Amino acid sequence: MTTTIGETPRTGRRAAVLAKLHGRTAAGVPRWAVWAAYATTLTPLPSGIWRIAAFVFGAPLLEYGAAPPPGHGPVLIDGVWWYIVTLSVVSEAMAFLTVGLVARWGEVWPRWIPGLGGRPVPVLAAVLPAGLGAAVLLIFPFALVMYAFGRMINGSSTGLIVHGWQSVAFWVTYAPLAAWGPLLGLLTVHYFRRRRLRLPGGRAHAAEMAGRSTAAGR
Repeated sequence: MTTTIGETPRTGRRAAVLAKLHGRTAAGVPRWAVWAAYATTLTPLPSGIWRIAAFVFGAPLLEYGAAPPPGHGPVLIDGVWWYIVTLSVVSEAMAFLTVGLVARWGEVWPRWIPGLGGRPVPVLAAVLPAGLGAAVLLIFPFALVMYAFGRMINGSSTGLIVHGWQSVAFWVTYAPLAAWGPLLGLLTVHYFRRRRLRLPGGRAHAAEMAGRSTAAGR
């Protein structure tokens, strides 16, 4: 295995593993953006594990102030387990799409997509849904503040009680959700600015064309 200057075999292997998991990093993406995208994919994971453990397997992670409402509590026998699992899996899949803002497959459609494979991804096709998603995800910080006061988003009582280690487990697993929206918004702005500079008329595109003209005139 060959390594570049400043790269050790260990970092080279780590980069290869990350490339297989997330795809090749796009040109011009700084390291901070790559790690921010990877961190974003992990923001919903702890809460998803908490939900599955508490609501599907009945782990003692919370208590109800009254009798459990229909469809809550250990739900393996209630037939609602698929909803909890699906919610967690879909949340993680949506978070993983953030990697497209720093990866090559977020700029060029993968070749396995019929009719689009190999073509550039329109900037707005990525920026608009990502920006809308970032705005919607800002509901999480508000929801966590409301929960701290024992209320749901609509102001009604949660009916759930956590105390002691249960409270620690809840906040450790749900607090990362507050960072999902801001991180996605930051990466969306960076993606837009980076792609715009490389479009015809952008500074990077102009510099590239000037360089080609100079080389051709020699």
